[in-house]
Amino acid sequence: MNKYPDKNAIIPNKVNPSVCFLKNIVKDKRIKVGDYTYIDGVTTTKEFMKHVEHFYKFSKDQLIIGKFCQIANGVHFIMNNANHRMNCATTYPFYIMGGSGYWGGNMVPHESELPHKGNIIIGNDVWIGQNVTILPGVHIGDGAIIGLNATVAKDVPPYSVVVGNPARVVKKRFDDELIKLLLKLKWWDKPINEIDKLIPILTNSNLKQVKAKLKKII
Repeated sequence: MNKYPDKNAIIPNKVNPSVCFLKNIVKDKRIKVGDYTYIDGVTTTKEFMKHVEHFYKFSKDQLIIGKFCQIANGVHFIMNNANHRMNCATTYPFYIMGGSGYWGGNMVPHESELPHKGNIIIGNDVWIGQNVTILPGVHIGDGAIIGLNATVAKDVPPYSVVVGNPARVVKKRFDDELIKLLLKLKWWDKPINEIDKLIPILTNSNLKQVKAKLKKII
């Protein structure tokens, strides 16, 4: 019997069937998810895609999520196609309303006229709390924590804690020296057997000991 969880399983722990490894239910090639990242309350592709909003078939957006992330129930990713043209007297999208053709003629805006903030990119070992909303173009750094009900409209630095609407940084998780050590270690990229050996360090709440041990390892 393998001591490690099966990274290719949808449900890694049958005792908790509401949690799944997200990578194994993602079908859209524009969404990339790292190993061992899990999401709560979603266990099928159809359920998950309801959380990736305004992600139409013609969209060129990407949603990129790293390894070992922890995504709570009710998290939503808002993609760029939710945006409307803002350089006119109205933001109403007449051109998508059908009829016998484009309502108002062929007044389809050029792609450059629509706000486009880029891909959503989430680092590794990121904890995203319940009912968080992440807006287009946001980059969340490794090890960050996003508090429940936050609306994330700006980039989040590594190993920081953000809360609120709009989300704001309230503190760093660790001092700068430990953050640099962890970013250099990149434990999430190591083979599973090496990660297994690191678990006693990674789960140690005595940060002085953690720092001392990491200095010997790196």
